[in-house]
Order: sequence, then structure tokens, then C-alpha cells
Amino acid sequence: MSEPDDVSSPYSMKSFRISIPRGLVAQYPLEERDQSRLLVFDIARNLLLDGLFTNALDYLSDRDCLVYNDARVINARVFGKKAEGGAELELLLTRRLGLLEWKALIRPARRVKPGTRIIIPGGPGVEVIENLEEGMFRVRTEEPVGYERLKVLGEIPLPKYIRRKPLEAIDAVRYQTVFSRKDGAVASPTAGLHFSERLLERIRDKGVAMFPVTLYVDWGTFKPVKAQDYRQHRIHKEMYEITEESAAGINRCIEEGRRILCVGTTSVRTLETAFMNARIGAGSGETGLYIHPGYEFKVVDGMFTNFHMPDSTLILLVAAFGGKEGIEAAYRHAVERKYRFFSYGDAMFMFNK
Repeated sequence: MSEPDDVSSPYSMKSFRISIPRGLVAQYPLEERDQSRLLVFDIARNLLLDGLFTNALDYLSDRDCLVYNDARVINARVFGKKAEGGAELELLLTRRLGLLEWKALIRPARRVKPGTRIIIPGGPGVEVIENLEEGMFRVRTEEPVGYERLKVLGEIPLPKYIRRKPLEAIDAVRYQTVFSRKDGAVASPTAGLHFSERLLERIRDKGVAMFPVTLYVDWGTFKPVKAQDYRQHRIHKEMYEITEESAAGINRCIEEGRRILCVGTTSVRTLETAFMNARIGAGSGETGLYIHPGYEFKVVDGMFTNFHMPDSTLILLVAAFGGKEGIEAAYRHAVERKYRFFSYGDAMFMFNK
């Protein structure tokens, strides 16, 4: 029998004193992207300032470099039935493994095993090939199912804490960032949701250098941390790409001593993964970088980020950057002032330089 979590342990998720009232979990995006609220956390001065995202430009200068994630969310959630018995199933296609194969999270997992056949209305038959782990399977389709086909067969996989059903037309637009270019993510890099085209134009006009990277956000980013010692949690690997142009531009900014600011935790993980020998390396690969308190950041000086689930690896990442006590104070401040939380919620800008 496992021992209960020790709240007094500094490595227990229960040691984080963060509680989010259900009524503050945003169910819809605001009418305008850049009208969300912005909590500014000046780490060096331990200062919290309330504002609006449209005024984020006030905290940027022509000595800054802003790195964003240009991944685009695919219609990864597909519904089907078991060929034998007709039990309803939900598939989240998380990564394409080949022409006919996908890695898929299937719920309820207890209803499937290797050899199970699944019928997708209007789509090809699906066979479960291999049980991987924790509800994740390798599946094979009778004919190719690419991103374009998923636009017909599937739907945008909004997080479960957005409780309204069914999805609405607004989600197909507003769960994508204005940066989104490269299909393959199964969740939005949500810090980017606050940027509008008009705000980007003002940022460019101010002389801020901007460069894209790509991290194809996978479901594992949002998997709850259940280990009694969060250091023992195993984070799932995600695919990333950095072009030669972006790497050269970011490296030039590093050499010039500019602040390196990231839009979202996904951009943070991408840069921290690719930073070796004092430079950002171009190319593609997998990152399993797990950032939690005690991690020493090598390149990132600040980040725009959403408010995250209290049991997530994302809370651990921002706590590694802003300090556990600092993040707890920031979240208490946000709750007291009724900020909106999670994917469609408000934002925070944290910086230490």
C-alpha cells in the first residue's frame, strides 16, 4: 500500500498552496484576443501589477527578442464504436507514426485491447495494434488519415475543464493562435491566444525581434502529476523544430545581449532543449525536458504564460522560473481579483531581467 502524500514535503504537489474556484475557469474566449487581463510579475522586485494584455507592449523594448510557437492544433478528437458490441469510444490521435498508423489515447481504455476493431462514422476502420501505456495505443487505419481528413472526421480537442458540449464554431478559430502555421499539435500553445494581429503590428513597429519555433504540443504536457515526489514524474516526449533562420536570429539576439522572452511554456522548453554550447541549435527532434523547481534556466529571461492547473508540470515550470512562493502569491492575487483561468483565461508576464 502506498503512503499518502506528505504535504510537508517540498517535492509534493500538495505542498503547492494553489486553489482555483471552478467559477473562475474560463469557458469561452473573450470577444477580442488582446482584451484579456495581464498580471505582470517582476520577479527581481517581487512586484505584481494588474493590467490588460493590449498594454503588454509597455513592458517590451527594441532590445527584446520574442520567441513564439507556431504549431497548429489538429482535429485530433475522433469518436467511434467497437465493431463488436457497439460500445462508444473516444480517440485522441496524438502523433502520426506512418502512412496508416497513429499513436492514440483511447477512452475508456478498459474496453479495448490489441485486435479490437473500431468503426469511425464516415471514416476508415481502425484496428488497435499495441497497448503502449496508460490508455495510449498504437492503431492502424484501413486507409491513410492525414490532417486534412481529420478536419472532416474529428474535432478540435478542447480540454476537459471546458465543460460545454458540443463545441461551437468559435472554437475552430479561437483555440488557434494567430501564429499557428504547422499542423500537428493536439493542444494549443495557449499563451499565444492573447496576441492579435494589431498587437503584433505594434510590437514589430517598436523594434522587437520576433522568431518562431515549433513544439507540437502533446497530451502529456497536461497529464496530472501523481507521483508523491514530483521529481519522479515522467514527462512525455514532444516533437520540436527550429529553422536555420530562427536559430540564427535568436543567436544574434543572444550575442547582442537582448532579453530572450518566450510566448508560452512550450517555447521555453524548446529553447532550453536546443541551447547547447551557448547557442541555439537548428534542427528537429524530441524533447523530454522536465523543468521543475531547482532547474537553472540557460537562455530564457522572461515569458508570457497562462494560468495553469495546480497539479500540472506547467505549474512546476513557472515555479522553477518565478519561485514557488512567488507563483503561489501570484495565483492568490489572481484568484482574489477574479482573473479567468486556464486555456481561454487571462495571462501573466514573468521576467527576471
